[in-house]
Amino acid sequence: MLDVSLIVPLYNEEESLPELCAWIKRVCDAEKLQYEIILLDDGSTDKSWKVIEELGKTQTEIKGIQLRRNYGKSGALNVGFREAQGEVVITMDADLQDSPDEIPALRDMILKENYQVVSGWKKKRYDPISKTIPTKLFNWATRKMSDIELNDFNCGLKAYHHEVVKNIEVYGEMHRYIPVLAKWGGFPRIGEKVVEHQARKYGSSKFGMDRFINGFLDLLSLYFMSKFGKRPMHFFGLYGVLSFLMGTILAFIIIGNKLYYTYWLHQRAPLVTDSPLFYLGLLAMIIGTQLFLAGFLGELVSRNSADRNDYSIKSRVN
Repeated sequence: MLDVSLIVPLYNEEESLPELCAWIKRVCDAEKLQYEIILLDDGSTDKSWKVIEELGKTQTEIKGIQLRRNYGKSGALNVGFREAQGEVVITMDADLQDSPDEIPALRDMILKENYQVVSGWKKKRYDPISKTIPTKLFNWATRKMSDIELNDFNCGLKAYHHEVVKNIEVYGEMHRYIPVLAKWGGFPRIGEKVVEHQARKYGSSKFGMDRFINGFLDLLSLYFMSKFGKRPMHFFGLYGVLSFLMGTILAFIIIGNKLYYTYWLHQRAPLVTDSPLFYLGLLAMIIGTQLFLAGFLGELVSRNSADRNDYSIKSRVN
């Protein structure tokens, strides 16, 4: 097994690749590490792939993978995780904003300090305020929901033990939540290291403001799937029963009111349809029924899925 695998997803980064690969080689050679650089061309429209082919001819440690189209960073990372052969796997961006000088320290934190995941923290950033403020809000929300005390979930510079990347699946835009995926996958030893953030030297950012909205939606999806992915009835059924019970209580209140006017006051009772409680109760019962049916259908889907009994085993004896 190699000492370290460097996974670099990229999209239109032809200018920065030669400098990045030379920098990684310089650091790894100085540390006498056996390494591989996995360059993942995520459907670039510039000359990135040609640059990768040329670099591969002169640097045997480079492995290039060209995806058929732009699948996004999560898809590229998932391919890289499958290909990685290093004992420690380190991911970094290709735009030179992540410093390869951090590689030895990140590797030591995995092997010597017994962390399973180490996330970089760009404490001093060279981003505009339009990115830093939403990033702070995003990190705060993720900390609260995941109960993982990291300051920078979105940092592309992260290190993993080999076992971690082989037991998690990254899809959609879940690359921001790999520490969360790791924790919920049974790898709780997660650390953080302050890393240097370089100002962008070439090109421009490939991400817009929509990533924060999508990121929050992905966080909700991830939270739900981790808690109720194998038992959807526990979520939908609970709230369905509560909603239906509320509607039933309102129905009894309406019936009691009708009887009170008729048999106690001997007066003509108001029409049931004139009461707002009637519509609230009816709505609550309909919603409750729909939630319960959603949970029932979710259970049918879950019980017939291929991975319904797919549980990660940490170790065994004999």
